[in-house]
Amino acid sequence: MSAPTTALMLAAGLGTRMRPLTNDRSKALVEVGGKALIDHMIDRLIAAGFTRCVVNVHYFADRLEAHLRQRTDVEIVISDEREKLLETGGGLKKARPLLGDEPIFVANIDSVWIEDDDGAAMADMVARWDPERMDAILMLAPMQRSSGFDGAGDFTLSDDGRIAFRGDAPSAPYNYMGVHITKPDIADHVADDAFSLSPIWREKAAAGRLFGSVMHGDWMHVGDPVARDVAEARLAIK
Repeated sequence: MSAPTTALMLAAGLGTRMRPLTNDRSKALVEVGGKALIDHMIDRLIAAGFTRCVVNVHYFADRLEAHLRQRTDVEIVISDEREKLLETGGGLKKARPLLGDEPIFVANIDSVWIEDDDGAAMADMVARWDPERMDAILMLAPMQRSSGFDGAGDFTLSDDGRIAFRGDAPSAPYNYMGVHITKPDIADHVADDAFSLSPIWREKAAAGRLFGSVMHGDWMHVGDPVARDVAEARLAIK
């Protein structure tokens, strides 16, 4: 089984909670530790062996595209959402013709992390990926090592790695880090243009086909200026 080499990077969002840092740029171009968020993720992807990134754009799209043209170390293809913001599922569906038919890596751009075993998180997820049993595998962070969000955890994991949503439980031990491997046709059946992937994941979890891979380290969700400052301080003492 070959490892995924194409990634879809979800960079079209308005970054409303990140204002005023996003008054003149997309959230993807907000810097943490002297590097734009999207470059943090691209560097992770390259280190993991990815050779092609499809990036969806909407907010300050021209500025983001100009920035991406400076990345000559990986093939970058633009999925243009200037006319309408499509959410995570709609973004995947629109980019579908650019993604091919092999499994892909999907990544939000507001996720920064420090691994105990540097480079292992993506490699572990790729090693666990099994398209015969799975429709998606999500990268998860332990609740006690997560920062930059409000919540009580997203998921529990079974012994064999299957994901269950927290539901009515007061807490759950793992958070979704905004990165996963999936089949590129996972959203093809949805009739809407703009929609979230979350309802699809709930269907897959109920069918026993949604799995998780735990990253051992510190995860920082960079969703607002305070979280950006926290992430920057943590990276400075890496």
